[in-house]
Amino acid sequence: MAEATSRTGPAPYAPVTLGEIKELAGVGRPTVSNWRRRFSRAALASAKDRRPPFPEPIGGSESKPLFDALEIADWLSLRPVPDTEPDGSGKVPTYGDRFRQGLKLRRLVTLKHHLGSTETLIAQALATLAMWGEGENLLPEYLPEGLREDYTAAGPEVRQAVSSLRYEIGSLGRAADAILGIDEDLELAKRLESDLVMDTVPREIVALVASLIGPNEGGPDQRSTISLCAGLGELLLGMDGGPTGRLRGHGELVAVEPDPLRRKLLAYRLLSHEMFTDVCPSPSDLDTPRWWGGAPGAEPWTFSTADIVLASPPYASGERERDEKGPLWWAQEAVRRLNPDGHAYAVVPTWTLTRTRGAAPAPTVDAREQLLAQGSVEAIVQLPRRIHPFRTGAEYALLVLRPPTYEASDQQVLLIDADRIAQRAGGRKWIGEVAQLVLAEGEPDPRDARSVSLRSSYPGGEQLLDSRSVLPAHRIVTAETGVDHFEETVTARRAAMAAMPQLRDWLAAMGIAKRRTPVRHRKLDQHVTAGQLKSLGGHRIKDADIGEAGLPVIGREEMAGELPVGQRRISPEALAAYSSAKITERGDVIVLAEQGVRCQVDEAGGCVLLSPVQGLRIAGYREFLVAVAKGEPVGPDALWMRPHALAQLLQSPRNQHRGSGSLVRRVSVRDMDLPQLSPEEIAELEAILTETERLRADVRRQLAALDHLAARIAAGVADGDLALRRR
Repeated sequence: MAEATSRTGPAPYAPVTLGEIKELAGVGRPTVSNWRRRFSRAALASAKDRRPPFPEPIGGSESKPLFDALEIADWLSLRPVPDTEPDGSGKVPTYGDRFRQGLKLRRLVTLKHHLGSTETLIAQALATLAMWGEGENLLPEYLPEGLREDYTAAGPEVRQAVSSLRYEIGSLGRAADAILGIDEDLELAKRLESDLVMDTVPREIVALVASLIGPNEGGPDQRSTISLCAGLGELLLGMDGGPTGRLRGHGELVAVEPDPLRRKLLAYRLLSHEMFTDVCPSPSDLDTPRWWGGAPGAEPWTFSTADIVLASPPYASGERERDEKGPLWWAQEAVRRLNPDGHAYAVVPTWTLTRTRGAAPAPTVDAREQLLAQGSVEAIVQLPRRIHPFRTGAEYALLVLRPPTYEASDQQVLLIDADRIAQRAGGRKWIGEVAQLVLAEGEPDPRDARSVSLRSSYPGGEQLLDSRSVLPAHRIVTAETGVDHFEETVTARRAAMAAMPQLRDWLAAMGIAKRRTPVRHRKLDQHVTAGQLKSLGGHRIKDADIGEAGLPVIGREEMAGELPVGQRRISPEALAAYSSAKITERGDVIVLAEQGVRCQVDEAGGCVLLSPVQGLRIAGYREFLVAVAKGEPVGPDALWMRPHALAQLLQSPRNQHRGSGSLVRRVSVRDMDLPQLSPEEIAELEAILTETERLRADVRRQLAALDHLAARIAAGVADGDLALRRR
C-alpha cells in the first residue's frame, strides 16, 4: 500500500473504484488498466522515469481495489485530453478536470438508479434548489404548481446530494444549471442521460443573442422581456444582468413554454436564480389581466408586449413544413408582441429559409414573406455548421426582428454567413464579429455579409421577395476579391504556351481584354421560369435494376470520377418501371452540386440520371443541332447559351461558395447565377471551351494509354513472363 497523503480534516470524497475512475474521467476500462500498469512504481523505477506514479490502492480487495479520489484527480491533472482546444485562459483541459467535475455530480448520478427516473430526480433536485432560493420568500399561493409536492418527495438523500453540489459549485443558480446540463463546466443532464439537453439552445447562440441585446440591468432601466418557447430558459437567463445586479423577475420578465415538463423545470430554475417569473403555457395567456410576477398593483394588467422578445421554437425537421404553428409562426408572434422600439431574436432551422412556393399550401413560405414584406426582418444570421452538440445534422439561423414598418420599398435586410466567418476566425471569435456587423459597428467583408433589398429597383434585379431561398449562403456571392482576372488569365495562357508549344498560334489568337462595362447576373431559377432552361431531376433507381447492359447511368460515382461512364447501365425493360426517370439529350449539362459543383456536357445523350445528379437542357439547342446538321447558316445569336459555356460558368467560384448543409454541403442549382453576355461572347466562349475540352480528351487518351502500357509491363515482369533489355 502507498503511504497515505497527509490531508487536514475528513476526506471530502469517498474512495473510487477502477470502474468509477473510468466513468468519471470519460475513458475506457482498458485505458485505466494501461495507466495503472505503465505508470506503476515498479515500471517507472525500472525505466528510470521520474514522473509521478499511478496512486496505489488505499483499501478494498485485490479484485476491487479502492483509491483516494483526490490522489487520482491530482494524477489525472497531469494528463491533457488529446485533440482539445485551450479554454479562454489558454489552459488545455485535462482528464483531472473531467474527473473532478464527475466527483461533484457523483452522488446525484448514483441516486438516479434508486429513483428509477432521470426526470423525477431532476425535478426533485430543482425543486429543492428552488425552495432554498426564491421559494422561501413566496406565499404558498404564489408557488409554482407541483413545487411543494416535488420538494416534499425529495428525501434526505436527494437533499444531501443537492446540498453537496451547491457547496461544490458555490451558488443555487449554477447548481440548477449544472443539473439541467446548461452550465459550461458541469453538465449533469448528460451524465444522467436525460433527453432534456437534446433541445437546449447551444451556448454559442446564447452568447450571440446576449451580445446583441447588451447589458439589461436589473434596476429601473431593465427592459421588459417575453421569452416565447422558452425551453429551459437558456436565452432568458443568458442576458447579462449588468453591473447593478442580476435580472429581476418581479413583473419585468415572463416566459411561455408549451411543454408541461419544461415549463415546470423552468419555473424551478428561475426560483433557484432568485427570480420569481410567470411561466405560461400559451401566448394567449399574456393577454389576460393579472398581477404579473406576484407584484399586485392598483389594477391587474396584461403583458402583451415587451422591449425584448426571445423565441426558440422546437428544433423540428422538414416534416413540420406545413404546420400552421411552425418555427416562423413563433417569429411572427415575437414581432406581434414587440414594443415600438423593441427587438426580437428568433432561432429557427434554416430549412424555413430555403423552402420555395409550390402547388401545395406553404405556411412556412407565407410566414417568411409576410415577415419580409412588413419590414420586420432586420438581419438573417446563418449560424455555423454543427453548432448544436446533439443535432449535428441540422442547421440553424438567427432572425433579428423589429416591429413592422411597411416603409420604403428599397428597404434592405442584412445577410450574414456566420459559418464562413467561423471557419476563418476559429473558436468563438465569430460571435464578436457577427455582433459588430448586426450592430453596425464593423465594416463587413463582402464574402461574409451584405445587405439585399426587399424589392428590386429595376426589372430582373435581385430581391428577397421573390419566393426563393433567403439563406445567406445562397445569396451572398461576390467576385473573387484580390484577384486580377486579366493578369491571371494572361499568366495562365503563357504557361499553356510553354507547356504546349504546338498550340502557340491558337492560344495567341484568343481575344482577351478587360471588361469596361459592368455585367449583370441572373439566377438559374429565372432562366428556368422563363423557359430558357429546362431542369431535369435525377431519379432513384433500385440497385437491383442496374446492370451491365442498356442505357448508361450517371450518378454521384460517375460525376466524382469513381466509376467510368458506361460501366453501370439499365435495360429499357427495367427503366419502364420508372416512368418519371429522365433521359438526357445531346448537349445537356449534367450537374452534381454536392461538396462543390461538378458539371459535364453530355456529347451523345441517352443517359439516365440518378439522384442527386441533375440535368439542365438549353431550350432551342436541339433545333440548333438540326440546323447545323443540314448545313443551314447559323449566326452567333442563334442561342443565348451554349453547353460548354454553361457547364464552366456553373463551376465558377462564385457558385461553388453557395453551399449549405451541416453534414453534406449542397449547392442550390436554382440559386446559382449566370452573367448576362451577348450571343457573340457566348459563341466565342463556347468555341474556346469546346477546343480545350477536345485537347483535354486527347491528353486523357494519351495518359490512359501510357498507364495501360506501364501496368502491362509491370504485370508481365512480376509474373516472370517478360524480360526487359535496353536497345
